[in-house]
Amino acid sequence: MFSDEYFMRYALKEADKAADSEDVPVGAIVVHKNHIIGRGWNQVELLKDPTAHAEMIAVTQATNHLGAKWLKDCALYVTIEPCSMCAGALVLSRIDRVVFGASDPKTGAGGSVLNILHHAKLNHRIRVKRGVLEQECAGLLQDFFRKQRAKNN
Repeated sequence: MFSDEYFMRYALKEADKAADSEDVPVGAIVVHKNHIIGRGWNQVELLKDPTAHAEMIAVTQATNHLGAKWLKDCALYVTIEPCSMCAGALVLSRIDRVVFGASDPKTGAGGSVLNILHHAKLNHRIRVKRGVLEQECAGLLQDFFRKQRAKNN
């Protein structure tokens, strides 16, 4: 059996791709029965598309892989807490579990600002695990924004 830390390291590799393209370094993978079936990294700047979040790209790849709209028996590993758009898409995909690294106190929708992932009035609730490799995930984001601020000054 593989650990949550093992799979989060793959999400961190995806986040590195975003950083290399000067996008906010967020990475995500979808795992089904211990196999990675979807990968994504933030491509908002690259594609000039506000919906090109790592989670959205990974979910699309995973549903294409399974040939189904539901991600039953799947888990999403993402380096930062999903935003409201991504959390809504995850609920709609009926994914079983979300594991994230860093919390997002400004836009997090997995319990920090909102809790869309486990909202009592929605038709699906997702099991959530927070803080997996939190320091590594947060550090990647902090380094990115520190470099962005230095560029702008």
